[in-house]
Amino acid sequence: MEFAKLGRTGLDVSWICLGCMSYGGGNRGNHAWSLGEEESRPFIKKALEAGINFFDTANRYSLGNSEEIAGRAIWDFARRDEVVIATKVYGRMRPGPNGAGLSRKAIFARGRRQLKPARHGLCRPLPRSTASTTQRRSKRRSRRCTT
Repeated sequence: MEFAKLGRTGLDVSWICLGCMSYGGGNRGNHAWSLGEEESRPFIKKALEAGINFFDTANRYSLGNSEEIAGRAIWDFARRDEVVIATKVYGRMRPGPNGAGLSRKAIFARGRRQLKPARHGLCRPLPRSTASTTQRRSKRRSRRCTT
């Protein structure tokens, strides 16, 4: 597998990214054709075995079930620090004024609820830096999901 740097992050990601919209089960969300967890896991496992370390999902894919399935499979089949998960958080997940969008509240709620940090190990606190800009930012955050 060939790898490339992801922007200025310093992360090495495979040239092939496995999109996870097909995983989630047809009983949730708008994608009746999506595969359930047991049918999805072999695809994720095969991708990891082929050297793919980059996965794409979104909160709207099967109402978040795609993120949960990907998280459990990656937890079972890979070392978390070797995998990069890209997710999108804009979609409406519940009624009300803060049930969708790109506000800080919506982004953190999606990270906590969908990626299940305690259960799947997908989120971890960022270390504090001595740089003054980072110190100002770290006062505003308590946890942030990272790859």
